[in-house]
Amino acid sequence: MDQDNELIELTGSVSAVIFKNEDNGYTVLRLSASEDDEVTVVGCIPFAAVGESMIISGVWTTHSVHGRQFKAEFSQRIMPDTEHAIYSFLANGAIKGIGPAMASLIVHAFGTKTMDVLENHPDKLAELRGISLGKAKQISQEFRRQAAMRRLMEFICSFGLRPVLAMRVYRYYGDQGLELLRENPYLLASSHIGGSFAEADLMAQEIGMDAASPQRIHAAVLFELKHNLGNGHCFIPREKLAAVTAQLIGVEPELAQQSIEQLNESGQLVQERIAGVEACYLPELYEAETRAAERLAALAQSRCRETLRLDAVLETLEKEQKIRYAPLQRRVLELALDHRLVVLTGGPGTGKTTSVRAILAMYERLGLKTLLAAPTGRAAKRMSELTGHEAITIHRLLGAKFSEDGEHVIFSKNENDLLECDALILDECSMVDILLMRALIDALPLSARLVMVGDADQLPSVGPGNVFSAIIRSGVVPMVRLEEIFRQKGSSRIVQNAHMINRGEHPRLSENTGDFFCLKRMQAAGSVDTICELLAKRLPEKMQIPCEEIQVLSPTRKGELGTINLNVQLQKAINPAAPDKREKNYGELVFREGDRVMQIRNNYDALWQSADRKINGVGVFNGDIGRILQIDHAMEQMTVDFDGRIISYGFDALMELEHAWAITVHKAQGNEYRACILALSPSSQMLMTRDVLYTAVTRAKELMILVGDEQTAYQMIDNSRQSKRYAAFRVRLRNLCGVDV
Repeated sequence: MDQDNELIELTGSVSAVIFKNEDNGYTVLRLSASEDDEVTVVGCIPFAAVGESMIISGVWTTHSVHGRQFKAEFSQRIMPDTEHAIYSFLANGAIKGIGPAMASLIVHAFGTKTMDVLENHPDKLAELRGISLGKAKQISQEFRRQAAMRRLMEFICSFGLRPVLAMRVYRYYGDQGLELLRENPYLLASSHIGGSFAEADLMAQEIGMDAASPQRIHAAVLFELKHNLGNGHCFIPREKLAAVTAQLIGVEPELAQQSIEQLNESGQLVQERIAGVEACYLPELYEAETRAAERLAALAQSRCRETLRLDAVLETLEKEQKIRYAPLQRRVLELALDHRLVVLTGGPGTGKTTSVRAILAMYERLGLKTLLAAPTGRAAKRMSELTGHEAITIHRLLGAKFSEDGEHVIFSKNENDLLECDALILDECSMVDILLMRALIDALPLSARLVMVGDADQLPSVGPGNVFSAIIRSGVVPMVRLEEIFRQKGSSRIVQNAHMINRGEHPRLSENTGDFFCLKRMQAAGSVDTICELLAKRLPEKMQIPCEEIQVLSPTRKGELGTINLNVQLQKAINPAAPDKREKNYGELVFREGDRVMQIRNNYDALWQSADRKINGVGVFNGDIGRILQIDHAMEQMTVDFDGRIISYGFDALMELEHAWAITVHKAQGNEYRACILALSPSSQMLMTRDVLYTAVTRAKELMILVGDEQTAYQMIDNSRQSKRYAAFRVRLRNLCGVDV
């Protein structure tokens, strides 16, 4: 794609509309810029119609299939004002229900006043032969809808903001959108519109809103609370919240304090003093933390009355599975028999899977209906393979979907429609945030058992809270930590080195044997070249590990060895441009047929179909990895295969995808790969930590390769710092169980 840095302005009239998507406003049209010059314009220009004039700002691009195009960033619409232009506008289908004959009739009757009649006087329209009052009202309603959309588009674009925001505002607020935005520009920053606080603040300042207005400060406070969910916080201490809000928008902290009080009184945030801290929560997070703590505390204090003799069960299981359980594994079974809530944790190769299989077999003998679940599709698939029982994702288990307004996630399984089970075994619990835990615990029958399994030393959940660690640290839940290494008789260097890393010890990384290697590269460029060569040639050709079974990891997105640059370089090495591969430019990304991509947000409404078209389903989730099968420019869609689930994305939905040749260690949580390559490069101290390295190493099943300076790995091992998360889950559990904090 070739494009200038500065926007270019084109003026002309629309001569043809080649394609339009009414859901997202994406349009391809021909613009007559002069008598001899017609250009193809693409972009978000909703309800574009032949005959209207436009002033379009944008850049020239070169499409791999369609050639030179003008990509519109902003458009100013000028409605036709001559009889000829109005007729052309209406006759070419600008308004549903009006064709050439009716357009001629209307323009002949009303001339240059036609537009006013269509918008404001449908009764006059109904006076014409062949147009009933009902038909006239229908035409007028459609015209007003388009007029409102155009005015909203022009208003938003006049501030240099993205046109797609106008589509979302109109979809949610309809004809009232413009008026509501004028009253409160910060609606743009709401989750269902998707604008940033900076965009909303720009509009507010441009229309003259007072910098110290309550609306602005309220929006800033709520923005800080929502923004910090992404940093794992459930709440923010009041003093800190006031300080960061004041710094963000340049007001006195006292004004932010007043805003916090007012938001608390109105119920838009919840303030509570807990463990000596004035904690400020978004209501949803407060409810999630308190509700989950209440239910888990009740489970933790509940015992089961079973007549089954554990010794007899153990003897039978050991004979059937031809195994001798270690003392701690026997202890797990004892707790799972007697308690409704049990936690099982341990590193790789310590026997968690063997223990889970034994618990399953024991529950079968008790006649308990047991469900298995995990946070991600890959983790659920692996759980199914290891146990021989079907496991599904938590979202699928709970029937996750979007609410009708598209703003909230709702679950069909909840306290009013409980899961049909006697027990639930949940794997990879370190990935479960407080919102998902609340949803899960709400749907669990009061009489059911819950077994939580995971590695507490891995990275915490991407979402708010540190639930699994908090449960363990609370000391009120029956728990077993497995430490003895069983896997491969302890011979796996992946397993051995993982445990050494976790203990803060330095493995001999230069000892390149077995399943663990460190390829020393002192320069980032050399590391990038080596990683590309490993993935494209050396591992597939010399070790017969297919490219699709190898995952490149990096602690960070930024820098030469961050995932952004690695994905660009790996795409060139593994899936270079070719005449038979169609492409789609999206922002700075170039999606190409054959690319490996990742879904980066939960989409509960995405429809998928199995490759054989026999099975249909709904939902694709954050972290799911797939491959681009087809890019169809005519249909404006891209088809992706997620391990047998085929999903079509409209081009407006491509913000849900990014390349996945390389992914961050955080994104790799809950997944296991046949081979992993970790890019070692100095980065932020927040990312260069022991738990990041430990999590990366434990993602590999057969082969782990570090590429870079081994001293970077040692620095990560020595940095045992974990970022502090503001959450009160552990404190609440202890309080509810009557234990002093």
